[in-house]
Amino acid sequence: MIITRSPLRISLGGGGTDLPSYYERYGGFLVAAAIDRYVYVTVLRPFAPGVYLKYSKIEHVDFVDQVQHPIVREALGLLELRTPQIEITTLADIPAGTGLGSSGSFTTALLKALYAHRRRLLHSHEVARLACEIEIERLGEPVGKQDQYIAAYGGITCFDFERDGGVQARPLDCSVDTMFDLEDNLLLFFTGFCRSAGSILLDQKVRSEHDDVSIVQNLDYVKELGYRSKRALESGNTREFGEIMHEHWEHKKRRSGKMSNSQIDEWYELGRANGAIGGKLVGAGGGGFLMFYAEDRQRLRHTMAHAGLEELRFRFDFEGTKVLLS
Repeated sequence: MIITRSPLRISLGGGGTDLPSYYERYGGFLVAAAIDRYVYVTVLRPFAPGVYLKYSKIEHVDFVDQVQHPIVREALGLLELRTPQIEITTLADIPAGTGLGSSGSFTTALLKALYAHRRRLLHSHEVARLACEIEIERLGEPVGKQDQYIAAYGGITCFDFERDGGVQARPLDCSVDTMFDLEDNLLLFFTGFCRSAGSILLDQKVRSEHDDVSIVQNLDYVKELGYRSKRALESGNTREFGEIMHEHWEHKKRRSGKMSNSQIDEWYELGRANGAIGGKLVGAGGGGFLMFYAEDRQRLRHTMAHAGLEELRFRFDFEGTKVLLS
C-alpha cells in the first residue's frame, strides 16, 4: 500500500497571473503558501483485476478508459497499464470548491502515489509539471499552475511563470519571525459558499486570449502587487502586506461580477472594521474562505464568530507532496 498526502494552499500575492492565457503573453508571478490541511491518496493492488475507485463515488471498471473520474483516468493513462489491477482511495481535510486548490493537491498526491506504487521517483517539479499536463493540456480545464506547483513544493514559495511554459520556483526569503507573524495573523473564515472556479477562470481565459485591455491591465497590476507583497514580506513589513491584500482584493473584484456577492462584501467590510488590515477571498472567487491579515486577531475572531463564520486555523506546510507510507 502507498499513502501520499498533498497540502492545500493560500495565495499571498499575484494570483491569476498563473493562467496560460496571461503568462504565455506577458509572464506571470505570484507568491503562495502551502498549509497543513491535506488531500490524501492511497493506492494498492487488490486481489481481483480491474480499477477500483473510492472517492465521493465508487467505481469498479475493467479498463482505464472506462473510468469516469477524469483526473484519475488521465493519470492512469500516463502509466499505460495493459492489465490494470489497482485500487485508489482519496480523502480530504477540506471539501472541494472552497478556494484552497484541492484539485491541484489531489492531482499531485495521485501522481506521487501512482508512481511510487510503480517504484518510480518523481521530483517535485516533475510532479507539478505532470499535474498541469493532466489538468490544463489533457482535460482542457481553464485553471492556472499555482495549485499544482505549491502543492508539490510546499513552503512559502515564489513562482515565475515564463512565456515558454517554464516555471521557476524559489523560497520566499523572509525571516522566521515574519513566518510566525503570518501564521499568527493570517486568519481564514469559511463563508459557507462552495463553488466551481471554472466559470470565473474561463471568462478570464477568454478575455485574456482576446487581448481584452481591461483584464490584461488588471492582471498586470495584480502581478506588480505580487512583487510588492514579496518585497514587503522579505523586509518584514507585514502591515504593508496586509494593506496590499486589500488593494489586491479591490482589483480582483473588478475582473468579474461573479468574484463576490453582497453577503461576502458585508462580511469583508465587517472584518475590516473589526481588527483586519486587509483581506480577500482565497482562490478564483465566488465563495470559499475569506482570508484576513489581522491587526487585532482576537477582536476579528470574535466578530466573525458572532457573524456565523467558522475559522479554519492552520500552520504552513514545508514538505509539499510526499509519500507517507510505502
